[in-house]
Amino acid sequence: MENSNFFAIEKELKLDEGYQKTYKNVDELLPTLLRSKGWWLDQLLQYQGFWLSTYGIRGSMLIDDHFSPRPTDIIVATSPKCGTTWLRALVFSIINRNSFDFSDHPLRKANPRDLVHFLEAHIRGDGSTASIDGLPSPRLLSTHLPYSLFPECMTDDTSACRFVYICRDPKDVLVSKWHFANKLRPKGVPPLSLEEAFDLFCKGVSHYGPFWDHVLGYWKASLESPKKVLCLKYEDVKKEPLGCVRKVANFLGLPFTPEEENQEIVEEIVKLCSFENMSNQDVNKSDTRSQEKPISNSDFFRKGEVGDWVNHLSPQMSEILDQITEQKFQGTGFSFH
Repeated sequence: MENSNFFAIEKELKLDEGYQKTYKNVDELLPTLLRSKGWWLDQLLQYQGFWLSTYGIRGSMLIDDHFSPRPTDIIVATSPKCGTTWLRALVFSIINRNSFDFSDHPLRKANPRDLVHFLEAHIRGDGSTASIDGLPSPRLLSTHLPYSLFPECMTDDTSACRFVYICRDPKDVLVSKWHFANKLRPKGVPPLSLEEAFDLFCKGVSHYGPFWDHVLGYWKASLESPKKVLCLKYEDVKKEPLGCVRKVANFLGLPFTPEEENQEIVEEIVKLCSFENMSNQDVNKSDTRSQEKPISNSDFFRKGEVGDWVNHLSPQMSEILDQITEQKFQGTGFSFH
């Protein structure tokens, strides 16, 4: 997945001329980028101010060149390990709430990643945009890309596509990413120590990081275009799940009707999308990996708790992360508290 050699990809996929040009541009760009040690893969590269894998850079450039947004597109956006699985499930259940019975819902049979297309992957899946273009409207798509890496046709005021973003206390993000990385490190590679992960994270070197810049990109966009970008905090979701579900539905222009409120549809969605419910579904207990899916469904579920960082980080680590967060967010109006 991380081998970006253009000629190997061209041989495997019959790329159209436009895709060939993009892949060639990717291969010419990659050797020029600053590199750093990765968390489970070999390296991360600095691209337009963010640390991405070659996979992420390629996806970003393909979106720039080939993605045609629709006014009804809904983009579920997160920095990794901030509640991606929950947010995919939530938005899917809101926009499809009249299509399925809760007792036999797709989320009881499939992981949310199988129901919501990951944009960076599907934009290039078969050497064309067919897998994305063929989706009915409204298209629900997921991404980890920073807001600044999207083309203007998706972010300017003339575009009606909307972004729903969720973020999380960086101390919990660090711990979750560290556990996740060690699940995915190749056999024979020593585990990543917490101290090493902490050092990389504080330097901003993590997938789609720096974490703080990722958050600020979406936060500032939500202030400038509140009808286009909605920012949620994981901690608020855990504290007031009903209110957060209603907030997302209202933002998407799909508010719950009085009849739906009486039928406790909001409560049903909260139960369906809860960490406890999803982690207990048989499909999400699977630890099977493959070349097509190098991450198993069970890898996405650990604890989902707020404040679990206290069981892992030293007081000094906590203090340093809080200082970085305070410095980064000073004067922005954003806070995790």
